[in-house]
Amino acid sequence: MDKQIKILSFLCSFDKKLPMSYKIKDLSLASEGKKQIEWAERHMPTLMEIRKRFEAEKPLKGINISAVLHVTKETATLVKTLKIGGANVALAGSNPLSTQDDVAAALVEEGISVFAWKGENETEYYSNIESIVKIHEPNIVMDDGADLHAYIHEKVSSKLDIYGGTEETTTGVIRLKAMEKDGVLKYPLIAVNNAYTKYLFDNRYGTGQSAIDGILRATNILIAGKITVVAGYGWVGRGIANRLRGMGARVIVTEVDPIRALEAVMDGFDVMPIAEASKVGDIFVTATGNTKAIRVEHMLNMKDGAILSNAGHFNVEVDVKGLKETAVKVRNIRPYVDEYTLPNGKKVYLLADGRLVNLAAAEGHPSEVMDMSFANQALAVEYLVKNRGKLEKKVYNMPMELDYEVARIKLKSMGIQIDELTEEQKEYLEQWKSGT
Repeated sequence: MDKQIKILSFLCSFDKKLPMSYKIKDLSLASEGKKQIEWAERHMPTLMEIRKRFEAEKPLKGINISAVLHVTKETATLVKTLKIGGANVALAGSNPLSTQDDVAAALVEEGISVFAWKGENETEYYSNIESIVKIHEPNIVMDDGADLHAYIHEKVSSKLDIYGGTEETTTGVIRLKAMEKDGVLKYPLIAVNNAYTKYLFDNRYGTGQSAIDGILRATNILIAGKITVVAGYGWVGRGIANRLRGMGARVIVTEVDPIRALEAVMDGFDVMPIAEASKVGDIFVTATGNTKAIRVEHMLNMKDGAILSNAGHFNVEVDVKGLKETAVKVRNIRPYVDEYTLPNGKKVYLLADGRLVNLAAAEGHPSEVMDMSFANQALAVEYLVKNRGKLEKKVYNMPMELDYEVARIKLKSMGIQIDELTEEQKEYLEQWKSGT
């Protein structure tokens, strides 16, 4: 581990019962972290409204929660809400490069067990996940990418009293669906990612903006006039593509799904195979949720100076391993920008080592977007506690009544009112005899 990383630990208590320990970079950063959290809280009115109710009702009293999430100011707002609701929380980072060290320090001072720092290696990353399970046997498991869920299912032999879990990302939901198909799930899961108030806004508007923010902070390049290639046209991909177009880029979409490819065409984008797009693109952004969307054979066809970035959860969408094995020279030229010289003499530039560019090179999604995503997380946790023992061991979508509750609170916070159905309209929708 880097000698500058200070691994700190101490014992205190949650409600004078639960021992607390932590591993972070530097506790002295807490004062700056608190300011960041205050900023997020000011821009997350939906979650703060839920916090008020949690404070009064204490629906999570005595519940142990282990969470693997990006340690950001927005996550801090969520974790504090859970603690105020009565929960004991242990938190680890869901990406080795995404932790905001000042926020981690501030959370420790709030009495949260945090095991995370920016720049973890792979061993440290998984050790931190292990720690938050051992600190207190969780009743609720919260995850972003399903690494924690996978660890509990594969590595934990002791019988844990887990009521259920949540999952934040598309990538994680895909993994959990595979586990459900194999019949190995040990507890019910709520796919928070599948909530309308999550993926329609977080995935599309949040990643669409923050991925470009990461690219710009890392490179300071001009987007206008560039040929940009977006691999994948799910909600994340379409958000990125639309915002790149809005900044003056010429956008190409690559897809394997014919329906999504057709959508991209109808939305006005050029669509072609990655083998063809690789020859003309200036900037590449992956958002497929799959491995090796951009491979070495594509990189060898790229322009000299092409920029590679990833907006998917894991660092497998760009074949980083293959790139490192193929390159004849590598050098870091800017923070989060590595220059790879290929055997043909061309240079390509990889951002954030192929990890989430929006969180590694920037701050992640705007607080206003994470407001809805984390409101869903808070309500999902409450739902699992209320329905302990009543749910099957499978992946559930977010209950619609909770999804609508998040939307209603968000609209209210924005000062926006909408219509309600009249009794006549409700009756019309419930009958079938009337036609033209």
